Amino acid sequence: MDREELEYFRRLLTERLAALSEGASKTVSGMSEADQSTGDPTDQATTEGDRNLLLRMRDRDWKLTGKIREALDRIEDGTYGICEVCGRAISKRRLMARPVTTLCIACKTEQEADERRRGE
Repeated sequence: MDREELEYFRRLLTERLAALSEGASKTVSGMSEADQSTGDPTDQATTEGDRNLLLRMRDRDWKLTGKIREALDRIEDGTYGICEVCGRAISKRRLMARPVTTLCIACKTEQEADERRRGE
């Protein structure tokens, strides 16, 4: 992968990281401002359900943040875009779809087939 392509992916990943960080900040400030003591029990239950969903989404975002940081580290150490199983280049098309991926499509397909066979 040439320098220009690596810079494109670095920018893409950095922008996604910033967006996730902004979303997390909004969640924290929104939850601290919310008053859970008002409304009838049904309203409180709905609010609690919404809050739990939002927290699960933020947990998923937190995990993605870690993957983005790892991808940025791989850009720095020169291993970005190289499959961690077979060592071949990951296609740019796959990296565009999932910039944090560490597996080429063939290895990912095999991994998913193994998981299905094991019933995971």
